[in-house]
Amino acid sequence: MLIEIDFNSDEALYLQLRNQIILGIATNTYHEGDALPSVRALADEIGINMHTVNKAYSVLREDGYVKVDRRRGAVIAVDREKKEHLNRFWEVLAPVVFEAVCKDVSKQELHKIIDDIYDKYNF
Repeated sequence: MLIEIDFNSDEALYLQLRNQIILGIATNTYHEGDALPSVRALADEIGINMHTVNKAYSVLREDGYVKVDRRRGAVIAVDREKKEHLNRFWEVLAPVVFEAVCKDVSKQELHKIIDDIYDKYNF
């Protein structure tokens, strides 16, 4: 599993791990039904604490990206309830838009940023 963690970042390690796994799902690196490494194995591979990996997996489960299977551990299981996701995106993106407006970022500039992200990952 290719996970890149920036130990110098201000972003919490568990959030970096969560975001890397979500990026893997979005870019089809990880697919529905794929088992993630055990907490211990991933912690050893990345060089972080097991509790950090466990917290990332818990957040991914709460956010509907993985389910926990007693036999297989954490498994990619994307919850496709679009309305729920749209509501969550609204909650997450609204503060970003508010901040952009305060920094005089135009609607077109913000749209371009989103377009650039889609283009970068060929969505």
